[in-house]
Parts: sequence; structure tokens; C-alpha cells
Amino acid sequence: MSVLALDAEALYRDLLRGVQSMTHAKTRLVGITSGGAWLAERLQRDLNLLDQPGVISSSMHRDDFASRGLASGGQTRLPFDVKDAEILILDDVLYTGRTIRAVINELFDYGRPASVMLAVLVDRGGRELPIQADFAAARVTLPASQSLALARSESGVFSFNVKTR
Repeated sequence: MSVLALDAEALYRDLLRGVQSMTHAKTRLVGITSGGAWLAERLQRDLNLLDQPGVISSSMHRDDFASRGLASGGQTRLPFDVKDAEILILDDVLYTGRTIRAVINELFDYGRPASVMLAVLVDRGGRELPIQADFAAARVTLPASQSLALARSESGVFSFNVKTR
């Protein structure tokens, strides 16, 4: 699939269907700042879930913290008890797996969940760690020199930003 053909709104609808089949009354949505948090927020509304989604940051547990420092994107907010919860982590793009590893470490700082699942809008391959999404709306291949990130307009419409490094 070509990057230019990626329709973020169409992929969101696929993600909505996939997440709907993965969730039940005890599932808690947790979005990774910022794209994953946007997805969790919209999924919570579209699935008519009563519980507010959590937001989680990978900043404090990144293996490159010394070079990156603290991200300005936001801090972890989990409006529910993590202990014994069934957690569905949401992210916009899965690449190396390092962000997910850091987020899982952050999550366990708050308690031990009963289970953790992962759903992403796009899996772009290139894994450096043995981490896989339970659901991915799309799988694409991009050169390592390109990055892909979800963007959100003021009206809440999703699109993708592609940058070349």
C-alpha cells in the first residue's frame, strides 16, 4: 500500500470495527500520547463507552531518554485502577516496538493489569523488539528515512503526516 493512498479516516473506521470486536464492559482504553490518545478519545465516543480513556506517555521509560529527554506531548493520566483491568493500548503507528515497550513499563508502574492488548492504525514493520499488534487497520512498508504520524484537524478529522529525515 502506498503512503499516499493511506486514508486515515477510512483506516479509523476499520480500527473502530476491530476494536469493537476486542472490547467488552471491562475493557479500558489507553491511548499513547498524542495520536493514540486521539484515537482512544474518539473510539470512546463512537463505541458509547462510559469510562473515560486513559492517556499514557512513554517518556520516562524510553531507552533513548538520555538523548530525547522528556517529551512535551503530555503526561500519563489513567482515570481508573490498572490493577486487574483489561487494557487495550491504542497507537497511531507501530514501528520498532520501543514505544510500546516503554508504555508497558509505564503501565505496570500503576499496577498489574489482568491483560494488555494493542491496536494500531498502521503497522509499518521494522520491528526491533518482539512486539506485535493484536489488531492493525493497515500494514505498510516505508523506508527507514521516512516517518508517519497521525494528524488531527480542529474539527477532529484524521490525516497522516509523512516526513523524510
